[in-house]
Amino acid sequence: MLAPVKSFAKFISGAAATLVLSLLTACQTAPPPKAASVDLFNGRDFTGWTFCMRGNLDPMQTWSATNGVIHCLGRPTGYMRTEKSYQDYRLTVEWRFIKAPPRADNTGVLVHMQPPDVIWPKCFECQGMHDHQGEFWLWGGAAADEPVNLKKNGIDRLQPAKENPVGEWNTCQVVCAGETIEIMVNGQAVNKITGCDPASGSIGIQSEGAEIEISKIRLEPLN
Repeated sequence: MLAPVKSFAKFISGAAATLVLSLLTACQTAPPPKAASVDLFNGRDFTGWTFCMRGNLDPMQTWSATNGVIHCLGRPTGYMRTEKSYQDYRLTVEWRFIKAPPRADNTGVLVHMQPPDVIWPKCFECQGMHDHQGEFWLWGGAAADEPVNLKKNGIDRLQPAKENPVGEWNTCQVVCAGETIEIMVNGQAVNKITGCDPASGSIGIQSEGAEIEISKIRLEPLN
């Protein structure tokens, strides 16, 4: 009876070793878990944000946060930006203009913002102007492979954006992947640039003439 017992013990030992090896291999080849999305606006206050306003005026005279919504009067010119720097992400901003044309004027999402805080810093602006959402504007020496075709530093949309009427919410999504930036407005891809330099930085929202409300600023890491 001794030989069968030894044989069974050897089988169990071999099976256990195979199982351990399989588990180790799976752990080595399985992709790391994807980072969770982050609400950059917590719905209450401006934790994680800083401000730059023309004339160094008090930003709280322009920006406020109540009932889960950011309200921006649009004047004076300036921006709110994240204290942290980001790269490789999908950014979703839900906003709406408050006043009817021609008062529904201008705003924008700024990505890959670089210090120092000036108006406007080195960055890429994803245009939010009424009837112009989806254009790119390159500020402070930011560069891309695509040639500018709007004045001296703008890149026109590849197709018209499906912007909702003033007073209705719009969803602007910006996908920053490596050296590529793509803009989507209400689910429609409208513009894309490549070879972007810089390829990381802070994220900002402009105060530039329009009274706007913002209900969501959410970042989803791509990796």
